Amino acid sequence: MMDSNMCQASKSFDSETAEADGSYEEDHEQEIANAEFGEADELKPVDSGANSQLWITRNSSHADFEDDLENINISNFFHRVDSDQIIYQSKKRRLKLVGKYVMGDLLGEGSYGKVKEMLDSETLCRRAVKILKQRKLRRIPNGEQNVQREIKLLRKLNHQNVIKLFDELHNYEKQKMYLIMEFCVGSLQTMLDSTPDKKFPQWQAHGYFLQLIEGLEYLHSMRIIHKDIKPGNLLLSLENQLKISDLGVAETIDLFAKDDTCFIGQGSPAFQPPEIANGLEFFPGFKVDIWSSGVTLYNITTGQYPFEGDNIYRLFESIGKGEFTIPSEIQEPLRGLLIGMLEKDPYSRFSLQQIKRHSWCTRQPPSEGLPKVPVPPLRGDVWHSLTVLPYLIDHYYDEPLEDMNSEDDGSRHEYITERQLNEMDERRKQRDQTFVVAENSNGNAQSSSSSSKKSSRWKKTISCMSFRTIPGCKQS
Repeated sequence: MMDSNMCQASKSFDSETAEADGSYEEDHEQEIANAEFGEADELKPVDSGANSQLWITRNSSHADFEDDLENINISNFFHRVDSDQIIYQSKKRRLKLVGKYVMGDLLGEGSYGKVKEMLDSETLCRRAVKILKQRKLRRIPNGEQNVQREIKLLRKLNHQNVIKLFDELHNYEKQKMYLIMEFCVGSLQTMLDSTPDKKFPQWQAHGYFLQLIEGLEYLHSMRIIHKDIKPGNLLLSLENQLKISDLGVAETIDLFAKDDTCFIGQGSPAFQPPEIANGLEFFPGFKVDIWSSGVTLYNITTGQYPFEGDNIYRLFESIGKGEFTIPSEIQEPLRGLLIGMLEKDPYSRFSLQQIKRHSWCTRQPPSEGLPKVPVPPLRGDVWHSLTVLPYLIDHYYDEPLEDMNSEDDGSRHEYITERQLNEMDERRKQRDQTFVVAENSNGNAQSSSSSSKKSSRWKKTISCMSFRTIPGCKQS
């Protein structure tokens, strides 16, 4: 007699017919025991005869059933296909409009949201949009307050070395916020990461540092303390102009305040001054930006940090002591500038006027034949071409952009094979290496080629995968 908790998952055709006629008897019920299969049995196809049955016990564990699944011959369900039979179909890019702006490809992603490229359909100017989701901002401590503070500050700022906010759009249904800002090709941090030494030549760092000081002088004149100056927040425009960005933790000094005293310290730990690391209740706010600018200058000229630690406690302990060493290759007058900006006592630390009058800032260092560190290519494109253009061409023309610019034989095709993908990757790498060699005649060609190798292999948008008709291939 079968247990009442046993259920029959599949029955033979004869047993189902007998049950329908009401003549099904209990003695026809059988339970199949777990069988062990050898290597020879795995090569045999599974017999789907009339007597094959499968039983599952509800009260028992699923261990026996999982063992049976492991013994199933997978070759009866999947057919092996050679790679030369696989064809990739190019996906047609869907044009997306947000207000008067045409959406492009992804430029980067941060803790607050994604950054994509946009095109103003009225002025035809390239823009960058920061896409913020309210659901994600609620999970970040003070996320919504920081965004609102940044929007409020950017609306009243207008300087060539400070990122500019052009528009603000809201999608209340999807709970998204779009901040339309200036388009930048990258940050100083991405450029440092693309070099083997993680630093700039002094003559190149000199130009970026002077622009940073100009932007800070404007922010301080507007009674704004940035509090988070670092290479990752210093962007470069298409004209190689530095832009100070990310004012989420910035603080505005009251108009009727006696001085620039602050009570809250925020920002990246490695760029915090000793007064914040030691936990002082109040400190001069403008000198916080001076310290973080000094750490930034130290980092972009030496490839190191003046203070380091295994964790944040060790790091703050090292910063609180204020003791650091400068590498021997850093000579005067840069050495004196770093010592003055990284002074432990904030009241003895250099001011912006002292920095601008320093001999290292008033005279550009010699190039000494050192090549310029270029902006790394975006997904293999060293020119940082307009990513909105392919969406417009696919929307208004039948042929995709890759087919119109095909270099193979001039033919326009919709399907791409594995070999064609590999050939396109090789051509991109050769173009990138040729560009880098032309820009830098020395060792930077190797760094750019390594960055191009890190780029994704599938640079084309793939929508689906299909197979050619192969004789004798039956679908299971």
